[in-house]
Amino acid sequence: MLTEVLLSMGFDTISGHFTSREMSGEGKVVSVTGASGFIASWLVKLLLQHRYTVKATVRDPNDPKKTQHLLSLDGAQERLHLFKADLLEEGSFDSVVDGCDGVHTASPVALEAINPQTELIDPALKGTINVLRSCSKVPSVKRVVVTSSLASVLFTGEPVTPEVLIDESWFSDPVLCKESKQWYVLSKIAEEAAWNFSKENGIDMVTINPGWVIGPLLQPTLNLSAEQVLNLINGAQTFPNISSWWVDVRDVANAHIQAYEIPEASGRYCLVEGIYTILRY
Repeated sequence: MLTEVLLSMGFDTISGHFTSREMSGEGKVVSVTGASGFIASWLVKLLLQHRYTVKATVRDPNDPKKTQHLLSLDGAQERLHLFKADLLEEGSFDSVVDGCDGVHTASPVALEAINPQTELIDPALKGTINVLRSCSKVPSVKRVVVTSSLASVLFTGEPVTPEVLIDESWFSDPVLCKESKQWYVLSKIAEEAAWNFSKENGIDMVTINPGWVIGPLLQPTLNLSAEQVLNLINGAQTFPNISSWWVDVRDVANAHIQAYEIPEASGRYCLVEGIYTILRY
């Protein structure tokens, strides 16, 4: 069953990567929130390649560090429109999603925060719900694809051993996350709230739950996974050589598009290319 689902989403079992399906976004309009981020930048790039018109939000459209790499993409001049939007402001996304066929939304990534509530939890929870609330007002939106994380799946207190089956029904335990101060993981509990809201408001929603995302950068600033690699290159004396679930950013971006384009796609999709230690990767 899993193989059939992966194949239907364009997964090449020989190369181990998602491939682009021959589907065109010509004439379709989609929205991408937080477009200057690591995954979202690649998503914008691939959507433009698929000939979609993209309405993308950034914190400051006048900041070249946030926008220049997007504006220089092929097709951007003709089909990329940038908007300023605030995740915490209700109604901020109304004009962005208006007229869109699909919406892709994500939230911040950080393992440490001085104020977890304002830096991680509020943007993830309130931000996601605010985007969904805007989508609920627009009849043109056919599907919303939410970028979540394996972090919203794995922290349950159950041992992760070969005998334990992990699937899309798992949600991380918020009490356990608070007790262990796993604030980033706690922020991903926003996914469960998003599912509740989407069901109550009749929104067709799919979530993408990738592991540790790595790959080439489009944005000029380092993201968290790139910082870890740079530390190794710069000769860091110590680093946590732990096993983790890795996946290529290009596969993650492609999976978002497949989740939107394929009518049969539904529920949650956990994306993992392999399990490696940092040294092996």
